[in-house]
Parts: sequence; structure tokens; C-alpha cells
Amino acid sequence: MSLSLSITLLVIIISCHLLAFVFAVGAERRRSVGKVVHDQYDEYSYCVYDTDASTVYGLCAFGLLLVSQTVVNGVTKCFCFGKGLMPGRFKTIAVFFYVFSWLNFLAAEACLLGGSARNAYHTKYQVLFGTHLSCATLRKGVFAAAAALILLSMMASVVYYWAHSRADTGGWEKHQDEGLAMTGSDTSKKEANAYPTA
Repeated sequence: MSLSLSITLLVIIISCHLLAFVFAVGAERRRSVGKVVHDQYDEYSYCVYDTDASTVYGLCAFGLLLVSQTVVNGVTKCFCFGKGLMPGRFKTIAVFFYVFSWLNFLAAEACLLGGSARNAYHTKYQVLFGTHLSCATLRKGVFAAAAALILLSMMASVVYYWAHSRADTGGWEKHQDEGLAMTGSDTSKKEANAYPTA
């Protein structure tokens, strides 16, 4: 894999994660807040909610994180396809951070999706005036936890991609084949020189 391609992929991975982080922080700051109001005759109470921007931000973060994870696993073939990795410390590092990145990715996506769905839920019913009414809202910290997990996922994905590139056997096998071809041609030349033609 060329250096320019590696740098481009790293830029894509880091950019998607950072944008997802910004959206998750924005979602935490713009969580929907509900307040109890009364009708004009003071007979009923019901909940009124402000903007649903938090839901949109959370879904944007969800999508960006999904794109980044897809790019990383598409390029590295997810350990399931393609050539194997050379045994050694780089393979060990790649396996560890592969698992670590997936754990953080799944946890962050669960927080983002669950938080977005919960934030979009609004209490619809109304009660008689004077009756206690609780307006359902998303608990504080869900999107903040997702933002922290996104940063951990970014770190794990970058280290995994780097270690996978170092442990990739593609270049080693290519040089090995070239060495075998050169050895074979040198042997045939020696044999030709050993038996000169008349």
C-alpha cells in the first residue's frame, strides 16, 4: 500500500471520528427539554418540548462513525479475507486494537442511537390541572459518553490500521517471490556456464 494512500485513509478515518465527536458534543448540549404548561382555561396540563436538534446531531454522529468503521475494515479486510498477517508483535497489536476498536464502536453507536431515539420521544398525553406530570427527557451524559467512546474508537482504529499495515504480508511475499525468481535464473546461468557448448 502506497504512502499517499495510507495518509489519505488516515485523514478520512480521523476526520470522520472528529466530526462525529463534534456532533455528539453538540447533541449533549442541545438535548430536548420539556416543560409543563397549562391550557388557556387552566383545566389541563401537558408537556411542551423545545428543539429536536440533539436527535439530528446524534444521528449524524452515528452515520459518520459507521462510515469510518466501514472504511477501516474495508481496507484491512476485517481479518476475515485477504492475505494473512506475519506473526509477531505487530500482529498481536493489530488483533488487540481491532477488538478494542469494535467494542468502543458498538458502545458509541448504541449510545448515539439510543440517545437519539429517547431524545425524540415526547410525552403526548395531558392530565387535569393540578395533577403531577413528568415530561420524559433524555438523561444527561448519554451523548457525552458517546463522545468519549468515539475518541477511544478513533485511537484504536488508527493504531489498528498502523499495526495491520506493518504486519501485512503482501510486501514480504512479493519480495520473497522476486528472490526465488532471481535465485532460479542465477542457477540456470551457472548450469549453462558449467557445460559450455562446442
